[in-house]
Amino acid sequence: MSNAIFSLPESHNEPILTYAPGSKERVLLKAELERQFHQEIEIPLIIGGREVRTGKLQKAICPHDHQHVLARYHEAGEAEVRLAIDAALAAKRDWEATPWEDRAAIFHKMASLISSKYRYILNAATMLNQSKSAYQAEIDSTCETADFFRFNAKFMEDIYRHQPISDPHVWNRVHYRALEGFVFAVTPFNFTAIGANLATAPAIMGNTVVWKPASTSLLSNYYLMQLFKEAGLPDGVINFIPGRGSMISRIVLEDPSFAGLHFTGSTGVFNSMWKTIADNLSRYRSYPRLVGETGGKDFIFMHESGDAAEVAAAIVRAGFEYQGQKCSACSRVYLPASRWADVKSRVLALLTEVKMGDVRDFRNFFNAVIDETAFDSTMKYIELARSAQDAQIIAGGHGDKSVGYFIEPTVILTTNPKFVTMEEEIFAPVVTIYVYDEGQLDETLKILDETSPYALTGAIFAKDRYIINHLTDVLANAAGNFYINDKPTGAVVGHQPFGGARASGTNDKAGSFLNLIRWTSPRTIKEGFTPPTDIKFPFLEEE
Repeated sequence: MSNAIFSLPESHNEPILTYAPGSKERVLLKAELERQFHQEIEIPLIIGGREVRTGKLQKAICPHDHQHVLARYHEAGEAEVRLAIDAALAAKRDWEATPWEDRAAIFHKMASLISSKYRYILNAATMLNQSKSAYQAEIDSTCETADFFRFNAKFMEDIYRHQPISDPHVWNRVHYRALEGFVFAVTPFNFTAIGANLATAPAIMGNTVVWKPASTSLLSNYYLMQLFKEAGLPDGVINFIPGRGSMISRIVLEDPSFAGLHFTGSTGVFNSMWKTIADNLSRYRSYPRLVGETGGKDFIFMHESGDAAEVAAAIVRAGFEYQGQKCSACSRVYLPASRWADVKSRVLALLTEVKMGDVRDFRNFFNAVIDETAFDSTMKYIELARSAQDAQIIAGGHGDKSVGYFIEPTVILTTNPKFVTMEEEIFAPVVTIYVYDEGQLDETLKILDETSPYALTGAIFAKDRYIINHLTDVLANAAGNFYINDKPTGAVVGHQPFGGARASGTNDKAGSFLNLIRWTSPRTIKEGFTPPTDIKFPFLEEE
């Protein structure tokens, strides 16, 4: 034990590599893609640091080449879920007692390993199993993941340094305890970084975790578990249990030691879990912490003073990068009638540059949606628009799942601001545009604010500062992450803490201290140096 007060290195964002032709990183990533593509691995459960094989095997495939198997993974059964809970609880005492600087050192080593040894491993796994382009994988599985580890360590230090005032005869302090029990992390397919952060943010604060990863992102998530081990994370701190979400959740949420839920996924699933937790409140040792980022129906609103080129690029990038499968992806657009023709021509011109295909061909901007369920659901929305009287498809609209789950970037124009694709989350490469009358500005803003139950991200484009202030004020509750003259995607850890309200979640802002503070249970300690020895007070004395 060292008698010193330590300070962590200042956090920094991981530099983004370009993968340009002729670059060293391009050669290394292509080699790793070929290595992973031409092998089939077995993915076990990892419980208490041990590999557990149940024999109930499922396939991990390439969405853009769905007959190609990358791995076969073991699914957890009820016994394994209970083992994972037991392992998390067994590891809790030692991990919670580990000095904060030692926990921070492990997380800094995780970030360093991602920057070096694991960069191409994680990027290639994310590309192949989650169908991301090289750039989208780089900003996700390498840069954002490393950023979470470095910044969360610093946020932890900042939280622990926040202490109450004292007086000359009393020392007041706050002990930031881990939660009393274990944390359940439920993670989505679309960002490797989200899987990493949801499992590790509670852990860095001294909690132990049961992690249920998405079945469609297991390759990168499994490599994360290997990285955690190599960085020195003790066994049992994070327990990795792929399997059926309904069964796993039922067992976890019934356990008296359940202390918190860290969730990203659909609003419906989060609501269902919340109801189950409410029904089980009498079982728990304490009230669980519920942190969730859920659905979105993210928007771009252009004022007539906005720049058409900026808006067109924002629509294509925010709507179609990673096939529209980002929580923050733009899926509804409001354009003024006087600027519509200009924006339309620019959007259509940009879409001619978008190539679609296998992730191993770096010329492809656009790849496959995650699975057949997503493909079929999206095509139903497209066919609905195709047959509607108040909508028309002006770009894309076709899909083919014979080899991979490919859907063209699709743009729908509607005369109905309440058309179904303006209201419902699709989570796919579909953007719907409504052209409004400039004389109906405030009425259109009211429609925008009330159309969707969500409030995750949104962007406005305008050059008039009075209008910018007006739009920002009117849309104050429409988005937890609000962008002025920029696309509504691409939040960076430490720069734009991420999360929304309304039906988009609890708005606990991943990538900031606001999220980490949820994984502590503060205890106030008062130590008196000269405590009283009698019960005399001046007011008790006679006149």
